[in-house]
Amino acid sequence: MSVAIRMKRMGRKNRPFYRICATDKRSPRDGREIEVIGTYDPFVPDTDARCLLNGPRLEHWLSVGAQPSVAVRVLIKKYGPKGTHLKEMELARAKLAMPRIVPDPGPPAFVPEVKAEPSAEQPAEAAPAVEQAAEVVVAAEAAPEATPPEAAPTEDSPAS
Repeated sequence: MSVAIRMKRMGRKNRPFYRICATDKRSPRDGREIEVIGTYDPFVPDTDARCLLNGPRLEHWLSVGAQPSVAVRVLIKKYGPKGTHLKEMELARAKLAMPRIVPDPGPPAFVPEVKAEPSAEQPAEAAPAVEQAAEVVVAAEAAPEATPPEAAPTEDSPAS
């Protein structure tokens, strides 16, 4: 059985996450793995903190004759046991593990005015307006309909 070290895609749609696995060369990319050796997350903002490899297990699989894919070979060269970016990776991982410091937001930019709750005075203020409307209606009913004398029919005029 020939062994390959390659990345297996995980995660959801438009948000990839990769496991670096030792697999059988005949298995598909996202198929069965023999062992998970590390991870690679392309959405981590710091480039040097994206890859995490298990050094002793990686050394074991390479000593057995496992062939890394091109992408994994680059990651091993940078972040493997004898990698060129090991110090940067350690610093980035330490920074990533630290708690985030959120600055004080300060005073609010906008404070909405609080409306007073309805009290007993408001219906009393509305009552005069209701009374005025009622007076207008009563006055209109009491006044006779004013019709111009020319248009008003009289008993002497012939009905058409």
